[in-house]
Parts: sequence; structure tokens; C-alpha cells
Amino acid sequence: MVMSAEEKYGYWLDSAEYDLNVANGLLANGHWLYVAFMCQQAVEKLVKGLYVLYVDDDVPRTHRIQAIVLKFESQLPSAVPVETWELFATLSSCYLNNRYTDYKQAMASQIKEQEARALHSQTKEVFAWLLTLKP
Repeated sequence: MVMSAEEKYGYWLDSAEYDLNVANGLLANGHWLYVAFMCQQAVEKLVKGLYVLYVDDDVPRTHRIQAIVLKFESQLPSAVPVETWELFATLSSCYLNNRYTDYKQAMASQIKEQEARALHSQTKEVFAWLLTLKP
């Protein structure tokens, strides 16, 4: 069965919403590092869903949110705000790769409660804004 672009977007959206809900639970339980990671995952997946609608279904295999958005930025109804680019960069740095445990330990020492709460709040705002970009 071949999925339409709309169905593929729906797949990415469902996954992104799930990850944002997981981030909510992790925040409530004080898992700061994983709050940041799930926020990154939620935004990355929603951006990949938008990529499917704006470009094609050959979604880039990268975790760098900015690189994905750059591929369709010119088609957006308005410019991406500077603060949003900054959040994309911050979230991209929160991607956790299990192969690099030293990196994970370094990230864990940097992401404290205040940072996790701020990232979570900013992510929810940008997530809501990204939802308005669906053509």
C-alpha cells in the first residue's frame, strides 16, 4: 500500500505528538536529560512531516532540525523567527546517540531542571507554531 503525502505527514505528526507527551511525563518525574531528548525528537519528527508535504517523501536522514527546515524554508508563508532557529540548534544538540556514552554523561551534567523546563516550554510553543505551517 502506498501512502499519500498527507498520510505520511499524519504518521510523523502522531509520532511527534507521542514524543511530546512522553516529554511531559519525563518532566513530571524529573528526568531532565530525557525531557530535552524527547523535545528534540518531537520537533524533528514534526519537521520531517512538514518536509514530506513541502518537498517529497525522501526525508533526510539527519537529526539536525535546521538542515531539514532549510530545505523548505523558502516555501513557508513567513520567515522562521531567529529565536526558533536558535531553539532548533539547541534541540539538535540534545539528540542522544547511544554509541557515545561520554557525550550523554556530559549532556546530563548540563541539563538541569531549569534548562529542561525552559526547553520544554519553548518546544511546546514552537510545536504549536509548526502545526500552523501545514499547507
